[in-house]
Amino acid sequence: MLQKNVGSVDRILRIVLGAAMILAFFLVEGTYSWLYLLGIIPLVTGLMSSCPLYSILGISTCKKEQ
Repeated sequence: MLQKNVGSVDRILRIVLGAAMILAFFLVEGTYSWLYLLGIIPLVTGLMSSCPLYSILGISTCKKEQ
C-alpha cells in the first residue's frame, strides 16, 4: 500500500489538471494531442493521494500529525 503524501490542495489541483488535460485530448485536434493523455498521471495520483515521485524524493504535502 502506498503511503499518502499528497495534501488536500495538491490533491485538488492534480485532479482538476488531470481531468482538464484528458478533456483537452478529446477537444483538441493535432499531431501531438495524444500528449494530453499524460493527464492520467496527475489524475490518478490525486485520486490515490499518493505520488511515487514524492516518495522517492522524500516530499510530502500532507499536514503533519501531532
